[in-house]
Amino acid sequence: MNERHYTPKASAAATSRQLKGEQEEQIACEFLQSKGLQLIEQNFLCRMGEIDLIMQDKTGLIFVEVRYRKNAQYGGAAASVTRSKQRKIIRTALFYQQKYYPKSCMRFDVIAIEGDNAPQWFPSAFDGF
Repeated sequence: MNERHYTPKASAAATSRQLKGEQEEQIACEFLQSKGLQLIEQNFLCRMGEIDLIMQDKTGLIFVEVRYRKNAQYGGAAASVTRSKQRKIIRTALFYQQKYYPKSCMRFDVIAIEGDNAPQWFPSAFDGF
């Protein structure tokens, strides 16, 4: 079985913010892989939106939103996943599921990283239905 690994996507013109976001997504991916999840796709993009990481475990697909904040001054990383952002992730995930894995179960997780702290994993952070 070929284990997929996170592959950086930033171009030479990427901003420092984009590079930091990509670095945090890689940390999140490696963290989830250490917990037994398998990377299916990273930065899936369609007209509905983008999903940072699509992982899989024995129960089905896991759509992961990765959030980084320098500190918790304005509510922190986890609190930044607004209801509007959740709806966008859900629409994008449904599109992906219908196109590639129509009979799979799915859930929505959040990885929150604040400053130099370890990633916080929120399995089933929100419901899609």
